[in-house]
Amino acid sequence: MAAKKKQTTGNIEARLAALRADIQALQGDMKGLYGDVTEIASERAALAMRSAEEIADRAVALAEEAAREAKVTALEYKEEAADWADENAEELRGHVRAQPIQSLLIAGGIGAFLGAIFLRR
Repeated sequence: MAAKKKQTTGNIEARLAALRADIQALQGDMKGLYGDVTEIASERAALAMRSAEEIADRAVALAEEAAREAKVTALEYKEEAADWADENAEELRGHVRAQPIQSLLIAGGIGAFLGAIFLRR
């Protein structure tokens, strides 16, 4: 019976030793896996930052281009308005000189109308 106990105890100790070795190997594998996951996460984060920077750069370039185009369009409209005003200024002066009272009353009515609109706000 004593021999059987020694075999069982030796068998259990061998199994415990094997289990300890497996646990240590598992701990080493987990540490390696943690390092790999950390490295991959860092690479992915860096890639995401680069992508975000590229998108931001493209957005800035598009905004600058839109601003340039808007400025050009505004200058064109300004020139058109100035040309229209120059063309019609003489005609308006002729009407005012021909009918000064009527022109004064129209201007006063427009001023009162605009004043009423702006005072309501």
